[in-house]
Amino acid sequence: MKDAPFPVQTGTTSAFALVLVAAAMFGTVPYFALSLTQSGMAPSAVAFYRYLIAALIFLPAFWRARHAWRVLLWGVGTGMCMSLGWLGYVSALKVIPVSTAGVIYMSYPIFTLIIDWLFWAERPTRRAVVAAGLVLAAAGLATGVARIGMDQLVWVAAAFAAPLGFGFGITVLVHKLTGVPAMARISAVSLGSVFGLAPLIMALEVEQMIPQNTQSWAWVAGIALVTATVPQLIYTYFAPMIGSARTATAGSIELPTMFVIGWLAFGETIGPAQWAACGLILLSVLLVQARVTRPFFGRAATEKTKV
Repeated sequence: MKDAPFPVQTGTTSAFALVLVAAAMFGTVPYFALSLTQSGMAPSAVAFYRYLIAALIFLPAFWRARHAWRVLLWGVGTGMCMSLGWLGYVSALKVIPVSTAGVIYMSYPIFTLIIDWLFWAERPTRRAVVAAGLVLAAAGLATGVARIGMDQLVWVAAAFAAPLGFGFGITVLVHKLTGVPAMARISAVSLGSVFGLAPLIMALEVEQMIPQNTQSWAWVAGIALVTATVPQLIYTYFAPMIGSARTATAGSIELPTMFVIGWLAFGETIGPAQWAACGLILLSVLLVQARVTRPFFGRAATEKTKV
């Protein structure tokens, strides 16, 4: 699977800066997610709110693309899988360190390569395999230094549900959703996520589902807008201006952002081994220059497309 040539326009410094900001915004997920779960909100409700705003905002694009309903169904199904994976990740954040969860989250390229190979007969390149090995080493290093106990292994496995779901989402978005505009893809995946989480939401107590104070409402707004809707729009419109390689480079700031949040917001100690794991992740990103930078979009973030 090869990238189409990307037009690199002149005067793209501001576009690169905006994509950099968007990647940092994606990296703030642990802050809002953990703050909400610590305030008493259920992980399923946290995930639900993250996708709900995007589903509503981009619903008109979904409706305009209704003639391609078979393609949109792929997107809805993908969103359901990705939302359940993200639910496992949010649940794990309550138990394992933010830095460890962040490194696990960034392992999604491994699952992308495996799923792409098994289901879509796309053989990974040698460079991609080396990069996947670096990611695997980083995940092992991060979980090792965190001294994960046997009673926490189930939460480590739950954290891996997110990159597994994202990896599946990437392959479907690339192979099945190219027939609809970018905004319709975002809407289909968001709606699927909302539908997938709705049964879990209905089983919750009111205090587990509805924010109980102004601060909690602010966190809900943050996880919906800061970690999802706004950076998604930035990627969709500005990543095509700088190309896939520079987009991947900018996206690599996401993991250090998670590390800093764990340190500043939750008092976690970030040791040399964890920074080494972070370095391995960044090296893997630069090595393959990420053909698909954000799992939410598939190639929508790095190709010009009608929106």
